[in-house]
Amino acid sequence: MAKDGHIYKRGNIYWIKYYRGGKPYYESTKSEKEADAKRLLRRRLGQIAEGRFLGLRPERVKFEDLAHDFLNDYRINGKRSLDKTQRSVRHLQSFFGGMRAVDITTDQVRFYTGDRQDIGVSNAEVNRELAALKRMFNLALQQSPPKVPQKPYIPMLQERNVRKGFFEHEEFAALRAAIPLELRPVVTFAYYTGWRKEEVLALTWDRVDLQARTVRLDPGTTKNGDGRLIHLDGELMDTLTAVKGERDLLYPHCSHVFHRNGKGIKDFRAAWDSACQAVGLEGKLFHDFRRTAVRNMVRAGIPERVAQQISGHKTRSVFDRYHIVSDNDLREAAKRQAIYVTREMVTKAVTVGDVERLWQDEQKEDKSLI
Repeated sequence: MAKDGHIYKRGNIYWIKYYRGGKPYYESTKSEKEADAKRLLRRRLGQIAEGRFLGLRPERVKFEDLAHDFLNDYRINGKRSLDKTQRSVRHLQSFFGGMRAVDITTDQVRFYTGDRQDIGVSNAEVNRELAALKRMFNLALQQSPPKVPQKPYIPMLQERNVRKGFFEHEEFAALRAAIPLELRPVVTFAYYTGWRKEEVLALTWDRVDLQARTVRLDPGTTKNGDGRLIHLDGELMDTLTAVKGERDLLYPHCSHVFHRNGKGIKDFRAAWDSACQAVGLEGKLFHDFRRTAVRNMVRAGIPERVAQQISGHKTRSVFDRYHIVSDNDLREAAKRQAIYVTREMVTKAVTVGDVERLWQDEQKEDKSLI
């Protein structure tokens, strides 16, 4: 072992020295026991022999380093929902803060998950936090050289609390009548398109062409990075035309399609909650418009691929998750099936006696062939 490395002491602490590619490495064992030093030296020599030794830098990377790179990636790429991401990082920090990345193991992740569940956090929210942790390790591995030697297995939870809320038309009409005037075009646009709230509020007039009756989002400005184009008709066209007329008259320099006194709208939770409470729709979310738009488009006979493009669902699995079937849908399906079967029976005059005679005729024919 001496030719590859050796053990020595500095004060009462054992240190080890070893080589990789002719370069010497000096590392403290942080222990006063010689057995600990021998064990660490054997581990380092094994890593070097197997090509798994990446240097001491990954050993010193802490959770805070991973979190910093993760949030910075969000900022420089202009990703939306930064506030939600920061909230996830704060929860992770409360548990993993100060830990070395190499010490964040699957067992530690399970402890974190259990702690979050013990205080009543939903599986869905815990999964968002675990997804952030996964992304941190992926980014660290993509560095050159890598900041971490490997990514731990991070088990996700089964989500049993997937929301299935949507608006029936009369509910939408009641909510729109109760919400402040400047927000009515916002909810109308969301009801028809299924766009995310951030996409609706960020819409500017340079993306709207009322003469061509189109609205577009450029690639890179949406959550999934894809561009989007929708055509305006009916109430949606009338709404944007009215909003444009008011804007040209009162706020000609406002670039936002949806605004409050000439300034872009950032949040309206209080107004939303008040309107929902006023019409008996407590618990409804703005995101329920997304499910509603998908369902309405499918009900209207719009091809699912087209509906998926309008709403901005990149994958079919996510689109299917929003294509919700209501009790009314199931009731209507039962009616249609009953009508269809009845019509078939009447058209073909099929009765129980007819079926019995047909069966007997087939039996006679089979016996004649023997």
